[in-house]
This record gives sequence, structure tokens and C-alpha cells, in this order.
Amino acid sequence: MLQSLRLKSVNDLFVDIPNEVRIDGLRLPDGLSEIDLKRDLEAMMSVNRPTTIMPNFLGAGIYNHFIPAAVRTIVSRSEFITSYTPYQPEISQGMLQSLFEYQSFMAELTGMDVVNSSMYDASTALGEAILMANRISGGDRFLIGRAVSPERISVARTYAKGADMKLVEVGMDPVTGQVDLGDLKAKMGDGVSGFYFESPNFLGPIESHADEIRRIVGTKTLVIGANPMALALLRPPGEAGADIVIGDAQVFGTPMDLGGPTIGVFACKSEHVRKMPGRLIGMTTDLEGKTAFCMTLQTREQHIRRSKATSNICTNEALLALAAAAYLSVVGKAGLRDIARRNVENMRSLSSRIAAIKGYKAPRFRSAHFNEFVVTSEADTGHVHKELLARGVQGGLVLDRMFPELGHSALYCTTEMHSKADHDKLVGALEAIR
Repeated sequence: MLQSLRLKSVNDLFVDIPNEVRIDGLRLPDGLSEIDLKRDLEAMMSVNRPTTIMPNFLGAGIYNHFIPAAVRTIVSRSEFITSYTPYQPEISQGMLQSLFEYQSFMAELTGMDVVNSSMYDASTALGEAILMANRISGGDRFLIGRAVSPERISVARTYAKGADMKLVEVGMDPVTGQVDLGDLKAKMGDGVSGFYFESPNFLGPIESHADEIRRIVGTKTLVIGANPMALALLRPPGEAGADIVIGDAQVFGTPMDLGGPTIGVFACKSEHVRKMPGRLIGMTTDLEGKTAFCMTLQTREQHIRRSKATSNICTNEALLALAAAAYLSVVGKAGLRDIARRNVENMRSLSSRIAAIKGYKAPRFRSAHFNEFVVTSEADTGHVHKELLARGVQGGLVLDRMFPELGHSALYCTTEMHSKADHDKLVGALEAIR
């Protein structure tokens, strides 16, 4: 092993650890009593400014939505509160039924035949979708839209590298922020396994040419990313001819939690189910004719698939799938539409108010949006961001490095959690910045 790593001794494996730590240890302070520890932790946390006291307009994949108390109560029950995969699944009928309900809800929203339960997050779901596209269509290149989160693309590149696949970027229309259809046509061809785009995409625009994209992609694998909350109002990706649909169900009952955990949605057509990663929960009847739930498909390498496994997904986000199922059960179909509608209304109201401020343009793109939009400014975006923080407002995500072609720009998000007073505070702060 040392020879392969080109090292002289085992000690070389630890060179990144400072000498003083290796020799003298970590020199940790003495332990505290429980009451002193509680005081110390409270003092440390007092510097935090949660969304309850500081309006937050960040989105970019993690969203602040209202979570009914019933959801928290259900998730915290002792028989549910673990994300670990049951190794004797049929004993866990309650959890299996919850996962089956989650799959059913997601299938209805996405318009797809089959949904697994589940992936780690949307980024790993995209990585798995790229590998699955290769299993379906072959090829060593996969096309991906420009208006996708750079972090999501980074994870996808890691997955693609292991499969000797190359990711090729498809341009973005500078006016609409949607897929550049001409560039997509030019890059489709032999060796391409599929194409991925989002609606709404990372920058907010909702794709209006999904049917045309399906025609351009032809027989190759079409992967569509979606915000499940937006699907309460938008046409399901399945109706646009998607082979695979991915997303993140964090919007359904999971708090922001400093950026995680989240839960990756993964859906596909029934004809591709044997090539899908993860696991499927099915409903059946037992020997007495009673309704029962079972693990219908397990693609892990340590189960019966062995070397033919399509994934090594182990401990997944079952607890968050339960939260999503509980959330959707509590709010109902009409309630979900109402929440999604309020997101759109808030977005339109806030973007129009920002657009009225001298030196700002919002939204940057001429497209329909859901709850996120790009704001461009004459002033340096980093300066604007710091000034907003000083005024007690968390502004949007600064995009200057991620999307330099947009100039000084930031991605703002507003949800049903924002009140008119929150919008007033942001607008007032933007107006005061010089």
C-alpha cells in the first residue's frame, strides 16, 4: 500500500495532522456539568439570527416553508424516528406503508409511473440519473443545461467520472433564462446518452419548451429536474415525456436545518424500473388476505443483486420521506395548490417592488417564475449583500462567480413564510444602500 501511494512509512499517512496534536494530544478542557454545558451552548447559539428575527431571502435548493405541528409530532414518534433501512423490512409495516404513500404522492405530482424511496438529495439523484441514462441509452456523453446549480453539477461530474462519462454544458437563452434550443440541437448526436434540464431552473425561469426539447432529444434519455412544490401548479414532467424525473422533497415537511439533510426524489417510466437505483415499496396481501407492504425491489450490492446492483444506496432518507408523506396528507391537494399559489404571488409582488427601485432590475429573465428570481444591480452585489446583513436582512445568493455572464446579480427567493413586513424590510434596506 505504501509503495502504491509512494510513501516511505506509515507515519507519512498522518502528515496533515499537526505535530503538537500528534505528540501532546488535543489538550481538551475538563468536562462541564450539565447545567454549565447548557449555559455555554446557549451563549454560543445566541449569536445566531434565525429566520424568525431576520428575514431570509435565500433559496437555491433549500427552502423555508411552513411545517404543520402534526408533521413534527408524527416524525418524532419512537417507532419512526430513524432514517435507517430496516433489514427485516416486512416487520416494519408502519414505515413501509409511509414510504409507499410517499412514493404514491410523488408519482402523482411528477406524472411518472414509478418513484423510489429514496435518494440522499437532488444532487446525488442527478448523479444516479446520469448513470441510469447510460444504462438505458449507452453513450459516453451526457448533456446538462447551463441554468443548473453549480454544486449539483459538481456532484454529477463526480458520478460521471467514475463511469468514464463526460458532461457537456448546453447554453442558456440570455433573454428567457431557459434552454438554448439551438445549442441543444447542435450538441445532440452519436455518443450522447441524454439531456438534463430543470423547470423551474436554478435561476427561477419555468421552461416553456419542454415538448420541443423532448423532440430534439429523440430516443435518448430525457431527465427533468423539478421543485415538487411547484408541481402543485405546473404541468407534470411525465406529461412532457420525461424518462426520469428528479428533485428534492425538502420542501415537504423538512426544515432548513443549516442546509441539510434533504431528500432526493427519483422517478422513472415503468419500462426503466429494472435500471433504477434505490428501492421500491409495494402493496400486496398476506396469507390471510390482509393488505400488507413489502420491499418490491432492492438494488443494493449486498442484497440479491450482488454484482448486478445499480446502486449502493444504503441508509437513505426514509425519515424525511415519512415527513413528506405526513405533510402532504395534512395539507391536502387543495391546500398544496394554495401554498404554491402564494409562493407565486409573493414572487410577483416582491420582484415588482424591487424593479421599482433605482439601480435594480427584477426579474432578470423574461419568463414565468415560481418563487425565485434573479435581481441585477448597478452596485457590486457583494457590497449590497453586506449592507443588507448590516440592516438585519439576509439577501439573495450572490451569483457573480457562478454566472459571471449575468453581471452583478443575486438569486432571491420568497415563500409563503414571508409577510408584507418582511418584504417591506428588504425593499427599505435596498433603497437605503448607497
